[in-house]
Amino acid sequence: MPHHSNSSTTTTINNNNTSTKQQQQHLYNKQPQSQPQQHQQKQQQSTSSVTTGHNLLPGIASYSSSVASTSGLWSEDNPFSSGSTASPHQHQLPPPTSGVNVNVTVNVVARSVTASTMTTTTATTTSTTTLAPPRPMQKVIPTVVYLMSRIAVHMEIEGTAQCPAQVMLAAALGCEELGITNKLLAQSVFGLWMTSPLLEVQLKPHHRPYAVRVAWSKLLDKHSHGNELEKLSDEPMTTLRRNVFFSRRDEEKIKDPRILELLYEEARHNVLLGRYVMEPSQSIMLGGIQARIELGPYNSHTHTTSYFRENQFRFLPAHVAKSSSWSWLPISQRSSAEVRLLEQFKRVPTTATTKKLMRKYLEFCWGLPFYGAAYFHGQVEQPVRGLMSLMQQKDLPVLIAVNERGIFVIDQIECTLLLGLKYEEFSWEYAKPSNVNDPECLPCIFLQFGAVENGIAATKLMQIFSRQAAMVDALITHFVEQDKRRKESGADADQAAGGLADNTYVGK
Repeated sequence: MPHHSNSSTTTTINNNNTSTKQQQQHLYNKQPQSQPQQHQQKQQQSTSSVTTGHNLLPGIASYSSSVASTSGLWSEDNPFSSGSTASPHQHQLPPPTSGVNVNVTVNVVARSVTASTMTTTTATTTSTTTLAPPRPMQKVIPTVVYLMSRIAVHMEIEGTAQCPAQVMLAAALGCEELGITNKLLAQSVFGLWMTSPLLEVQLKPHHRPYAVRVAWSKLLDKHSHGNELEKLSDEPMTTLRRNVFFSRRDEEKIKDPRILELLYEEARHNVLLGRYVMEPSQSIMLGGIQARIELGPYNSHTHTTSYFRENQFRFLPAHVAKSSSWSWLPISQRSSAEVRLLEQFKRVPTTATTKKLMRKYLEFCWGLPFYGAAYFHGQVEQPVRGLMSLMQQKDLPVLIAVNERGIFVIDQIECTLLLGLKYEEFSWEYAKPSNVNDPECLPCIFLQFGAVENGIAATKLMQIFSRQAAMVDALITHFVEQDKRRKESGADADQAAGGLADNTYVGK
Protein backbone atom coordinates (compact mmCIF):
# COMPACT_ATOMS: atom_id res chain seq x y z
CA MET A 1 0.00 0.00 0.00
CA PRO A 2 1.26 3.48 -0.76
CA HIS A 3 1.96 5.89 2.07
CA HIS A 4 -1.27 7.79 2.40
CA SER A 5 -4.16 8.11 4.76
CA ASN A 6 -7.56 6.49 4.38
CA SER A 7 -9.46 9.65 3.70
CA SER A 8 -11.65 9.93 0.62
CA THR A 9 -9.92 10.12 -2.71
CA THR A 10 -12.04 13.08 -3.78
CA THR A 11 -12.09 16.25 -1.69
CA THR A 12 -14.67 18.98 -2.14
CA ILE A 13 -13.65 22.62 -1.77
CA ASN A 14 -16.66 24.93 -1.82
CA ASN A 15 -16.20 28.04 -3.92
CA ASN A 16 -18.42 30.27 -1.78
CA ASN A 17 -17.24 33.85 -2.35
CA THR A 18 -13.55 33.03 -2.75
CA SER A 19 -12.07 34.29 -5.97
CA THR A 20 -10.59 31.92 -8.54
CA LYS A 21 -7.17 33.42 -8.03
CA GLN A 22 -7.27 32.84 -4.28
CA GLN A 23 -8.33 29.22 -4.77
CA GLN A 24 -5.56 28.64 -7.24
CA GLN A 25 -2.90 29.93 -4.87
CA HIS A 26 -3.59 27.26 -2.28
CA LEU A 27 -3.88 24.28 -4.67
CA TYR A 28 -0.83 22.43 -5.95
CA ASN A 29 1.59 25.20 -5.00
CA LYS A 30 5.15 23.92 -4.94
CA GLN A 31 5.71 25.46 -1.49
CA PRO A 32 4.66 22.94 1.18
CA GLN A 33 3.01 25.52 3.39
CA SER A 34 0.61 26.41 0.61
CA GLN A 35 -0.99 22.98 0.44
CA PRO A 36 -4.64 22.57 1.50
CA GLN A 37 -4.75 21.64 5.16
CA GLN A 38 -6.64 18.38 4.72
CA HIS A 39 -4.17 17.21 2.03
CA GLN A 40 -0.93 18.60 3.40
CA GLN A 41 -0.02 15.51 5.41
CA LYS A 42 -0.84 13.14 2.54
CA GLN A 43 1.12 15.28 0.11
CA GLN A 44 4.20 15.14 2.33
CA GLN A 45 3.88 11.39 2.78
CA SER A 46 3.25 10.54 -0.86
CA THR A 47 5.29 13.12 -2.71
CA SER A 48 8.56 14.93 -2.43
CA SER A 49 8.30 17.29 -5.39
CA VAL A 50 5.84 18.39 -8.03
CA THR A 51 7.54 18.18 -11.39
CA THR A 52 4.96 19.96 -13.50
CA GLY A 53 3.02 23.11 -12.94
CA HIS A 54 -0.39 22.96 -14.56
CA ASN A 55 -1.87 25.23 -11.89
CA LEU A 56 -5.20 25.94 -13.52
CA LEU A 57 -8.80 25.92 -12.56
CA PRO A 58 -11.23 24.56 -15.15
CA GLY A 59 -11.95 26.99 -17.93
CA ILE A 60 -8.70 29.00 -17.67
CA ALA A 61 -6.89 28.78 -21.00
CA SER A 62 -3.22 28.61 -20.00
CA TYR A 63 -0.81 25.78 -20.59
CA SER A 64 2.56 24.69 -19.30
CA SER A 65 5.28 23.26 -21.51
CA SER A 66 7.10 21.47 -18.73
CA VAL A 67 7.09 17.68 -18.73
CA ALA A 68 8.04 15.23 -16.01
CA SER A 69 11.72 14.52 -16.27
CA THR A 70 12.62 10.92 -16.90
CA SER A 71 15.80 8.92 -16.74
CA GLY A 72 16.61 5.26 -16.80
CA LEU A 73 17.10 2.63 -19.47
CA TRP A 74 17.68 5.01 -22.36
CA SER A 75 17.42 8.71 -23.06
CA GLU A 76 13.76 8.36 -23.99
CA ASP A 77 12.75 6.13 -21.10
CA ASN A 78 9.21 7.50 -21.17
CA PRO A 79 7.56 6.44 -24.46
CA PHE A 80 4.81 9.00 -24.00
CA SER A 81 7.12 11.97 -23.36
CA SER A 82 7.08 15.01 -25.61
CA GLY A 83 9.82 13.53 -27.75
CA SER A 84 7.38 10.97 -29.10
CA THR A 85 4.40 13.19 -29.54
CA ALA A 86 4.82 14.51 -33.03
CA SER A 87 1.81 14.08 -35.25
CA PRO A 88 1.56 10.79 -37.13
CA HIS A 89 2.14 12.49 -40.45
CA GLN A 90 5.36 14.00 -39.14
CA HIS A 91 7.03 10.77 -38.10
CA GLN A 92 5.42 8.08 -40.25
CA LEU A 93 8.70 7.48 -42.14
CA PRO A 94 11.59 9.34 -40.50
CA PRO A 95 15.07 8.70 -41.89
CA PRO A 96 16.43 5.41 -40.53
CA THR A 97 19.40 5.75 -38.23
CA SER A 98 20.52 2.16 -37.99
CA GLY A 99 22.41 2.17 -41.28
CA VAL A 100 22.14 -1.59 -41.74
CA ASN A 101 20.93 -3.83 -44.55
CA VAL A 102 17.48 -5.09 -43.64
CA ASN A 103 16.33 -8.28 -45.37
CA VAL A 104 12.77 -9.02 -44.37
CA THR A 105 11.04 -12.37 -44.77
CA VAL A 106 7.44 -12.21 -43.70
CA ASN A 107 5.47 -15.33 -42.84
CA VAL A 108 1.81 -14.61 -42.21
CA VAL A 109 0.07 -17.22 -40.09
CA ALA A 110 -3.69 -16.73 -40.12
CA ARG A 111 -5.50 -18.60 -37.36
CA SER A 112 -9.20 -19.22 -37.93
CA VAL A 113 -10.59 -20.01 -34.50
CA THR A 114 -13.93 -21.78 -34.04
CA ALA A 115 -15.61 -23.28 -31.03
CA SER A 116 -14.22 -26.74 -31.73
CA THR A 117 -11.11 -26.47 -33.83
CA MET A 118 -8.26 -24.24 -34.94
CA THR A 119 -6.82 -24.37 -38.44
CA THR A 120 -3.56 -22.80 -39.56
CA THR A 121 -2.60 -21.52 -42.99
CA THR A 122 0.77 -20.10 -43.94
CA ALA A 123 1.81 -17.75 -46.72
CA THR A 124 5.27 -16.33 -47.35
CA THR A 125 6.53 -13.20 -49.07
CA THR A 126 10.01 -11.75 -49.19
CA SER A 127 11.02 -8.12 -49.61
CA THR A 128 14.48 -6.56 -49.41
CA THR A 129 15.18 -2.93 -48.53
CA THR A 130 18.71 -1.55 -48.78
CA LEU A 131 19.28 1.30 -46.37
CA ALA A 132 23.06 1.48 -46.77
CA PRO A 133 25.82 0.03 -48.97
CA PRO A 134 26.06 -3.79 -48.76
CA ARG A 135 28.11 -5.19 -45.93
CA PRO A 136 28.55 -8.54 -44.18
CA MET A 137 25.39 -10.29 -42.98
CA GLN A 138 24.43 -9.38 -39.43
CA LYS A 139 22.75 -11.62 -36.90
CA VAL A 140 19.13 -12.53 -37.62
CA ILE A 141 16.77 -13.09 -34.70
CA PRO A 142 13.34 -14.52 -35.64
CA THR A 143 10.69 -11.97 -34.67
CA VAL A 144 6.91 -12.14 -34.46
CA VAL A 145 4.50 -9.18 -34.61
CA TYR A 146 0.99 -10.04 -33.43
CA LEU A 147 -2.02 -8.36 -34.99
CA MET A 148 -5.38 -7.96 -33.26
CA SER A 149 -7.00 -9.93 -36.09
CA ARG A 150 -5.58 -13.30 -34.97
CA ILE A 151 -2.67 -12.99 -37.39
CA ALA A 152 0.99 -13.37 -36.49
CA VAL A 153 3.60 -11.89 -38.83
CA HIS A 154 6.87 -13.84 -38.67
CA MET A 155 9.93 -11.85 -39.73
CA GLU A 156 13.61 -12.52 -40.16
CA ILE A 157 15.42 -9.18 -40.21
CA GLU A 158 19.14 -8.77 -40.69
CA GLY A 159 20.58 -6.93 -37.71
CA THR A 160 17.46 -7.53 -35.64
CA ALA A 161 19.00 -6.09 -32.49
CA GLN A 162 19.57 -2.73 -34.22
CA CYS A 163 16.32 -2.67 -36.24
CA PRO A 164 14.14 0.36 -35.35
CA ALA A 165 10.42 0.08 -34.80
CA GLN A 166 9.65 2.09 -37.95
CA VAL A 167 11.33 -0.55 -40.17
CA MET A 168 9.64 -3.43 -38.40
CA LEU A 169 6.26 -1.69 -38.64
CA ALA A 170 6.69 -1.04 -42.36
CA ALA A 171 7.70 -4.67 -42.92
CA ALA A 172 4.67 -6.03 -41.06
CA LEU A 173 2.20 -3.77 -42.84
CA GLY A 174 3.89 -4.19 -46.20
CA CYS A 175 3.44 -7.93 -46.60
CA GLU A 176 1.12 -8.71 -49.48
CA GLU A 177 -0.98 -11.23 -47.55
CA LEU A 178 -2.47 -8.45 -45.41
CA GLY A 179 -3.81 -6.81 -48.55
CA ILE A 180 -3.36 -3.22 -47.34
CA THR A 181 -3.55 -0.86 -50.32
CA ASN A 182 -2.47 2.41 -48.70
CA LYS A 183 0.61 1.31 -46.77
CA LEU A 184 1.80 4.83 -45.95
CA LEU A 185 -1.57 5.62 -44.37
CA ALA A 186 -1.43 2.36 -42.42
CA GLN A 187 1.94 3.38 -40.96
CA SER A 188 0.27 6.50 -39.57
CA VAL A 189 -2.82 4.70 -38.28
CA PHE A 190 -0.93 1.95 -36.46
CA GLY A 191 2.13 1.68 -34.27
CA LEU A 192 4.22 -1.04 -32.70
CA TRP A 193 3.44 -1.75 -29.08
CA MET A 194 5.19 -3.92 -26.51
CA THR A 195 2.39 -5.32 -24.38
CA SER A 196 1.80 -7.71 -21.50
CA PRO A 197 -0.78 -7.98 -18.71
CA LEU A 198 1.44 -5.73 -16.57
CA LEU A 199 2.48 -3.00 -19.00
CA GLU A 200 1.55 -1.60 -22.42
CA VAL A 201 3.99 0.71 -24.22
CA GLN A 202 3.77 2.24 -27.68
CA LEU A 203 7.25 2.34 -29.20
CA LYS A 204 8.68 5.45 -30.81
CA PRO A 205 9.73 5.09 -34.47
CA HIS A 206 13.42 5.00 -33.53
CA HIS A 207 13.04 2.63 -30.57
CA ARG A 208 14.55 -0.82 -31.09
CA PRO A 209 12.00 -3.50 -30.15
CA TYR A 210 14.76 -6.00 -29.36
CA ALA A 211 16.38 -3.57 -26.90
CA VAL A 212 13.02 -2.87 -25.27
CA ARG A 213 12.42 -6.60 -24.90
CA VAL A 214 15.83 -7.11 -23.29
CA ALA A 215 15.16 -4.27 -20.84
CA TRP A 216 11.57 -5.34 -20.13
CA SER A 217 12.25 -6.53 -16.57
CA LYS A 218 13.67 -3.11 -15.68
CA LEU A 219 10.65 -1.41 -17.19
CA LEU A 220 8.39 -3.62 -15.08
CA ASP A 221 10.29 -2.70 -11.93
CA LYS A 222 9.78 0.97 -12.67
CA HIS A 223 6.30 1.13 -14.19
CA SER A 224 4.26 -1.96 -13.28
CA HIS A 225 2.13 -2.84 -10.25
CA GLY A 226 2.81 -6.58 -10.45
CA ASN A 227 4.37 -8.59 -7.66
CA GLU A 228 7.72 -10.31 -8.03
CA LEU A 229 6.21 -13.60 -9.20
CA GLU A 230 4.08 -11.84 -11.82
CA LYS A 231 7.05 -9.85 -13.06
CA LEU A 232 9.18 -12.98 -13.26
CA SER A 233 6.63 -14.82 -15.40
CA ASP A 234 5.60 -11.82 -17.51
CA GLU A 235 6.18 -12.35 -21.22
CA PRO A 236 5.62 -9.32 -23.48
CA MET A 237 4.54 -9.48 -27.12
CA THR A 238 5.28 -7.10 -29.97
CA THR A 239 1.83 -6.13 -31.23
CA LEU A 240 0.42 -3.91 -33.94
CA ARG A 241 -2.18 -1.57 -32.51
CA ARG A 242 -3.81 1.74 -33.24
CA ASN A 243 -1.47 4.72 -32.90
CA VAL A 244 -2.69 6.66 -29.86
CA PHE A 245 -1.70 9.92 -31.56
CA PHE A 246 -3.77 9.28 -34.70
CA SER A 247 -6.84 11.52 -34.86
CA ARG A 248 -10.27 9.93 -34.64
CA ARG A 249 -11.53 12.48 -37.16
CA ASP A 250 -8.94 11.26 -39.68
CA GLU A 251 -9.80 7.66 -38.88
CA GLU A 252 -13.44 8.20 -39.82
CA LYS A 253 -12.32 9.16 -43.35
CA ILE A 254 -10.49 5.87 -43.99
CA LYS A 255 -11.84 3.77 -46.86
CA ASP A 256 -9.25 0.97 -47.04
CA PRO A 257 -11.21 -2.17 -46.00
CA ARG A 258 -8.15 -3.95 -44.59
CA ILE A 259 -7.21 -1.03 -42.36
CA LEU A 260 -10.81 -0.81 -41.17
CA GLU A 261 -10.80 -4.55 -40.46
CA LEU A 262 -7.72 -4.22 -38.24
CA LEU A 263 -9.33 -1.27 -36.44
CA TYR A 264 -12.52 -3.31 -35.97
CA GLU A 265 -10.59 -6.21 -34.47
CA GLU A 266 -8.92 -3.91 -31.96
CA ALA A 267 -12.22 -2.23 -31.05
CA ARG A 268 -13.82 -5.67 -30.59
CA HIS A 269 -10.96 -6.67 -28.30
CA ASN A 270 -11.44 -3.58 -26.11
CA VAL A 271 -15.20 -4.10 -25.96
CA LEU A 272 -14.88 -7.73 -24.87
CA LEU A 273 -12.19 -6.76 -22.37
CA GLY A 274 -14.54 -4.24 -20.77
CA ARG A 275 -12.31 -1.27 -21.52
CA TYR A 276 -14.98 0.43 -23.59
CA VAL A 277 -17.54 1.10 -20.89
CA MET A 278 -21.15 1.04 -22.09
CA GLU A 279 -24.64 -0.10 -21.15
CA PRO A 280 -25.29 -3.89 -21.22
CA SER A 281 -27.81 -3.38 -24.02
CA GLN A 282 -25.14 -1.71 -26.12
CA SER A 283 -22.68 -4.54 -25.46
CA ILE A 284 -25.33 -7.03 -26.57
CA MET A 285 -26.04 -5.00 -29.70
CA LEU A 286 -22.34 -5.05 -30.63
CA GLY A 287 -22.20 -8.74 -29.76
CA GLY A 288 -24.98 -9.40 -32.26
CA ILE A 289 -23.02 -7.61 -34.99
CA GLN A 290 -19.87 -9.54 -34.10
CA ALA A 291 -21.78 -12.84 -34.19
CA ARG A 292 -23.15 -12.01 -37.65
CA ILE A 293 -19.62 -11.21 -38.89
CA GLU A 294 -18.13 -14.42 -37.52
CA LEU A 295 -21.04 -16.86 -37.91
CA GLY A 296 -22.72 -15.66 -41.09
CA PRO A 297 -26.51 -15.40 -41.56
CA TYR A 298 -28.85 -16.79 -38.93
CA ASN A 299 -29.46 -20.54 -39.08
CA SER A 300 -32.33 -21.74 -36.89
CA HIS A 301 -30.84 -25.24 -36.58
CA THR A 302 -27.39 -24.11 -35.45
CA HIS A 303 -27.81 -20.72 -33.81
CA THR A 304 -29.98 -21.63 -30.87
CA THR A 305 -30.31 -20.24 -27.39
CA SER A 306 -28.17 -23.06 -25.99
CA TYR A 307 -25.45 -22.28 -28.55
CA PHE A 308 -25.20 -18.66 -27.45
CA ARG A 309 -25.41 -19.70 -23.80
CA GLU A 310 -22.30 -21.82 -24.28
CA ASN A 311 -20.48 -19.21 -26.38
CA GLN A 312 -21.63 -15.93 -24.85
CA PHE A 313 -18.15 -15.06 -23.56
CA ARG A 314 -17.00 -15.07 -27.17
CA PHE A 315 -19.37 -12.21 -27.99
CA LEU A 316 -19.96 -10.41 -24.69
CA PRO A 317 -17.78 -8.85 -21.96
CA ALA A 318 -17.49 -11.00 -18.87
CA HIS A 319 -19.50 -8.58 -16.70
CA VAL A 320 -22.41 -8.71 -19.18
CA ALA A 321 -22.41 -12.44 -19.95
CA LYS A 322 -24.31 -14.85 -17.77
CA SER A 323 -22.37 -16.33 -14.86
CA SER A 324 -20.61 -19.52 -15.95
CA SER A 325 -21.63 -21.18 -12.68
CA TRP A 326 -25.25 -21.30 -13.96
CA SER A 327 -24.46 -22.18 -17.59
CA TRP A 328 -25.47 -25.81 -17.03
CA LEU A 329 -29.12 -24.84 -16.56
CA PRO A 330 -31.12 -25.82 -19.68
CA ILE A 331 -33.55 -22.92 -19.33
CA SER A 332 -32.82 -19.30 -20.17
CA GLN A 333 -34.96 -16.40 -19.04
CA ARG A 334 -36.26 -13.97 -21.63
CA SER A 335 -34.11 -11.23 -20.14
CA SER A 336 -30.93 -13.35 -20.04
CA ALA A 337 -27.88 -12.25 -21.99
CA GLU A 338 -27.90 -15.20 -24.38
CA VAL A 339 -31.54 -14.70 -25.35
CA ARG A 340 -31.07 -11.00 -26.00
CA LEU A 341 -27.86 -11.74 -27.91
CA LEU A 342 -29.71 -14.18 -30.16
CA GLU A 343 -32.44 -11.61 -30.80
CA GLN A 344 -29.86 -9.02 -31.81
CA PHE A 345 -28.17 -11.57 -34.06
CA LYS A 346 -31.49 -12.26 -35.82
CA ARG A 347 -32.10 -8.56 -36.40
CA VAL A 348 -29.00 -8.11 -38.54
CA PRO A 349 -30.17 -8.02 -42.19
CA THR A 350 -29.13 -11.05 -44.21
CA THR A 351 -28.05 -8.73 -47.02
CA ALA A 352 -25.56 -6.85 -44.81
CA THR A 353 -21.97 -7.34 -45.93
CA THR A 354 -19.07 -7.93 -43.55
CA LYS A 355 -17.50 -4.65 -44.64
CA LYS A 356 -20.62 -2.66 -43.78
CA LEU A 357 -21.06 -4.46 -40.46
CA MET A 358 -17.47 -3.75 -39.42
CA ARG A 359 -17.90 -0.08 -40.22
CA LYS A 360 -21.21 -0.02 -38.32
CA TYR A 361 -19.40 -1.51 -35.31
CA LEU A 362 -16.63 1.08 -35.61
CA GLU A 363 -19.06 3.97 -36.01
CA PHE A 364 -20.59 3.13 -32.64
CA CYS A 365 -17.15 2.87 -31.01
CA TRP A 366 -16.06 6.18 -32.55
CA GLY A 367 -18.81 7.81 -30.53
CA LEU A 368 -17.35 6.55 -27.24
CA PRO A 369 -15.31 9.26 -25.49
CA PHE A 370 -12.44 6.91 -24.62
CA TYR A 371 -12.07 5.35 -28.07
CA GLY A 372 -8.44 4.93 -29.13
CA ALA A 373 -7.09 5.69 -25.67
CA ALA A 374 -3.88 4.43 -24.13
CA TYR A 375 -4.58 2.57 -20.88
CA PHE A 376 -2.58 2.76 -17.68
CA HIS A 377 -2.95 0.93 -14.37
CA GLY A 378 -3.53 2.80 -11.13
CA GLN A 379 -5.42 2.82 -7.87
CA VAL A 380 -7.58 5.25 -5.92
CA GLU A 381 -8.74 5.35 -2.34
CA GLN A 382 -12.26 4.11 -1.69
CA PRO A 383 -14.41 6.65 0.16
CA VAL A 384 -15.56 5.19 3.48
CA ARG A 385 -17.73 6.53 6.28
CA GLY A 386 -18.61 5.63 9.82
CA LEU A 387 -16.85 2.77 11.55
CA MET A 388 -15.36 1.53 8.29
CA SER A 389 -13.11 4.59 8.24
CA LEU A 390 -11.27 3.18 11.27
CA MET A 391 -10.23 0.07 9.36
CA GLN A 392 -7.52 -0.33 6.76
CA GLN A 393 -9.14 -0.25 3.32
CA LYS A 394 -7.64 -1.58 0.12
CA ASP A 395 -7.35 0.84 -2.73
CA LEU A 396 -9.60 0.37 -5.74
CA PRO A 397 -7.73 -0.73 -8.91
CA VAL A 398 -8.56 1.51 -11.85
CA LEU A 399 -7.70 1.94 -15.51
CA ILE A 400 -6.62 5.41 -16.62
CA ALA A 401 -7.59 6.03 -20.24
CA VAL A 402 -5.98 8.98 -22.02
CA ASN A 403 -6.71 10.07 -25.60
CA GLU A 404 -7.10 13.26 -27.62
CA ARG A 405 -10.44 14.01 -25.94
CA GLY A 406 -9.50 13.81 -22.27
CA ILE A 407 -8.86 11.51 -19.33
CA PHE A 408 -11.17 8.77 -18.06
CA VAL A 409 -10.91 6.77 -14.83
CA ILE A 410 -12.52 3.33 -15.04
CA ASP A 411 -13.34 0.90 -12.24
CA GLN A 412 -11.38 -2.14 -13.36
CA ILE A 413 -13.53 -4.58 -11.38
CA GLU A 414 -17.06 -3.32 -12.11
CA CYS A 415 -16.19 -1.96 -15.58
CA THR A 416 -17.87 1.35 -14.81
CA LEU A 417 -16.77 4.91 -15.52
CA LEU A 418 -15.79 6.71 -12.31
CA LEU A 419 -14.73 10.00 -13.86
CA GLY A 420 -14.49 11.42 -17.36
CA LEU A 421 -13.12 14.89 -18.12
CA LYS A 422 -12.27 16.83 -21.25
CA TYR A 423 -9.01 18.74 -21.19
CA GLU A 424 -10.71 22.11 -20.83
CA GLU A 425 -12.57 20.80 -17.77
CA PHE A 426 -9.67 20.01 -15.45
CA SER A 427 -6.16 20.84 -14.35
CA TRP A 428 -3.63 18.31 -13.14
CA GLU A 429 -0.34 17.75 -11.36
CA TYR A 430 2.19 14.93 -11.41
CA ALA A 431 3.93 14.29 -8.08
CA LYS A 432 6.94 12.08 -7.42
CA PRO A 433 7.14 9.72 -4.43
CA SER A 434 8.76 11.14 -1.32
CA ASN A 435 10.96 8.06 -0.94
CA VAL A 436 12.06 6.58 -4.26
CA ASN A 437 13.64 3.62 -2.47
CA ASP A 438 10.33 2.57 -0.91
CA PRO A 439 8.42 0.36 -3.40
CA GLU A 440 5.17 1.04 -1.54
CA CYS A 441 5.46 4.81 -1.97
CA LEU A 442 3.90 5.56 -5.34
CA PRO A 443 3.93 8.56 -7.64
CA CYS A 444 0.53 10.06 -8.33
CA ILE A 445 -1.59 12.28 -10.54
CA PHE A 446 -3.88 14.94 -9.04
CA LEU A 447 -6.98 15.89 -11.02
CA GLN A 448 -8.76 19.13 -10.12
CA PHE A 449 -12.14 19.81 -11.69
CA GLY A 450 -15.32 21.78 -11.15
CA ALA A 451 -18.64 20.30 -10.06
CA VAL A 452 -22.08 21.38 -8.86
CA GLU A 453 -23.47 19.83 -5.68
CA ASN A 454 -26.89 20.79 -4.36
CA GLY A 455 -26.86 23.81 -6.63
CA ILE A 456 -23.53 25.06 -5.24
CA ALA A 457 -20.42 25.32 -7.42
CA ALA A 458 -17.49 23.43 -5.97
CA THR A 459 -13.98 22.32 -6.89
CA LYS A 460 -13.12 18.65 -6.51
CA LEU A 461 -9.83 16.84 -6.28
CA MET A 462 -9.00 13.23 -7.18
CA GLN A 463 -5.66 11.60 -6.41
CA ILE A 464 -4.64 8.61 -8.53
CA PHE A 465 -1.66 6.52 -7.45
CA SER A 466 0.21 4.83 -10.27
CA ARG A 467 3.72 3.74 -11.18
CA GLN A 468 2.81 4.86 -14.68
CA ALA A 469 1.90 8.40 -13.54
CA ALA A 470 4.83 9.94 -15.42
CA MET A 471 3.58 8.43 -18.69
CA VAL A 472 0.04 9.65 -17.97
CA ASP A 473 1.37 13.15 -17.32
CA ALA A 474 3.46 13.18 -20.51
CA LEU A 475 0.54 12.02 -22.66
CA ILE A 476 -1.85 14.59 -21.16
CA THR A 477 0.77 17.29 -21.75
CA HIS A 478 1.07 16.29 -25.40
CA PHE A 479 -2.65 16.48 -26.09
CA VAL A 480 -3.09 19.75 -24.17
CA GLU A 481 -0.24 21.40 -26.06
CA GLN A 482 -1.55 19.97 -29.33
CA ASP A 483 -4.95 21.50 -28.59
CA LYS A 484 -3.27 24.80 -27.74
CA ARG A 485 -1.40 24.85 -31.05
CA ARG A 486 -4.57 23.98 -32.94
CA LYS A 487 -6.49 26.81 -31.30
CA GLU A 488 -3.66 29.27 -31.88
CA SER A 489 -3.38 28.36 -35.54
CA GLY A 490 -7.17 28.63 -35.85
CA ALA A 491 -7.17 32.03 -34.13
CA ASP A 492 -4.40 33.24 -36.45
CA ALA A 493 -6.36 32.07 -39.48
CA ASP A 494 -9.53 33.75 -38.22
CA GLN A 495 -7.61 36.94 -37.50
CA ALA A 496 -6.10 36.93 -40.97
CA ALA A 497 -9.49 36.33 -42.55
CA GLY A 498 -11.03 39.05 -40.40
CA GLY A 499 -8.28 41.50 -41.33
CA LEU A 500 -8.79 40.75 -45.01
CA ALA A 501 -12.50 41.31 -44.63
CA ASP A 502 -11.91 44.63 -42.89
CA ASN A 503 -9.50 45.76 -45.57
CA THR A 504 -11.95 44.77 -48.27
CA TYR A 505 -14.70 46.68 -46.52
CA VAL A 506 -12.51 49.79 -46.17
CA GLY A 507 -11.46 49.57 -49.80
CA LYS A 508 -15.06 49.94 -50.82
